[in-house]
Amino acid sequence: MVFLTMAPPMQEAVLSTPLLSSATASSSSISSTSSEADDSPPASHRFELLDVTKYEFPSKTLSGFQTYKSLAVLSGHVGSVSCLALCGEFILSASQGKDIIVWQQPDLRQFTKFGQGDGSVKGLVTVSNKVFTAHQDSRIRVWKVSRSSENVFKLVDTLPTTKDYLGKFMKQSNYVHTRRHHKRLWIEHADGISCLAVYDGLIYSGSWDKTLKVWRISDLKCLESIKAHDDAINSLIACKRIVYSASADGKIKAWSSGKEGKTSHSLKGILEGHKDISLNSVIVSEDGKWVYGGGSDGFVMGWEGQGNGDFVSWKLVSETKAHHMAVLCMCLMGEFLCSGSADKSIGIWKREAYGKLCKVGVINGHEGPVKCLQAAPCNVGSGFLLYSGGLDKSIRVWWVPKNSAKQEDQQ
Repeated sequence: MVFLTMAPPMQEAVLSTPLLSSATASSSSISSTSSEADDSPPASHRFELLDVTKYEFPSKTLSGFQTYKSLAVLSGHVGSVSCLALCGEFILSASQGKDIIVWQQPDLRQFTKFGQGDGSVKGLVTVSNKVFTAHQDSRIRVWKVSRSSENVFKLVDTLPTTKDYLGKFMKQSNYVHTRRHHKRLWIEHADGISCLAVYDGLIYSGSWDKTLKVWRISDLKCLESIKAHDDAINSLIACKRIVYSASADGKIKAWSSGKEGKTSHSLKGILEGHKDISLNSVIVSEDGKWVYGGGSDGFVMGWEGQGNGDFVSWKLVSETKAHHMAVLCMCLMGEFLCSGSADKSIGIWKREAYGKLCKVGVINGHEGPVKCLQAAPCNVGSGFLLYSGGLDKSIRVWWVPKNSAKQEDQQ
């Protein structure tokens, strides 16, 4: 069992030339000066994406690992940034302040803002021309993207839908006990919705009420409600017909979505690691073989799926001390795993044989815990762009060189 400990505190290396060069300002950061009530995009700085291969990027620090400077700082949220999602040419960010901001790539200007007053946003996914947002008020809101409309992102529905309510509220068997002397329809979440996942025409929602609900995208109907965990669900991801839910009860559960045409889900396996912790994030490799969970104790744990494609069990194969404080979020970009923490840092890890993680870099810059991460799927030069959102109300943009893995300095 391999334990990788954090390196000593590091000073940020200085970029010789910024990746994003502004034609109107010498700074590589973008700041919004609009007030909360002002929905119009602020005067923006336009940036030109330069050829990253021409420039010298951060070298090693004394600790042997790379550290990076942010290429841009996007400001404008009135609350802590809670989630990020890519939507075509846009990147969307949502906050505890109830607002959702749309940033246009690659110049990273604020394109529009929507969603104010609809409850603190906890989760965000995009499907085709629709955006689904999960809220603390226990509702899911559906926004439609339409360039022909003055309001580019228009609210078109709320889940559960009125049609779903009307079809079930008259039947007593459709009600469940949520707490003493309280009943709700089984299609309703009884507490804040913390996360969303999308897969194969379905939307999955996880909640602090410990349940996992399944919604059909085509008609927005709730198909199933699963009593999934003994504590709040913090993270969801779906891959290879399996839905993984990570919970504050310290477990990741794998739910089989069944055969083609069936909507019912069944418990396929339980991934367990450290005792008496909360698992705050779960991610899965593209082939579905490797599952990683980020814990409140600062560890990233890795499980290997057992079976030839159709996984029937999971074996704990790695335990990596990734951060000094809780791991709050993670994302994968090919062979790289990125982890965000309450210690305000982002760890860059190379996935190696048998699910092991090798540390290759540390990103510092946020002034508060890092709550969400989103890697851009397209390569930029010899690396990729990484977006991070934090409790400091900012989104930061980083360039992560893929060749950093070759410069690892074993210590």
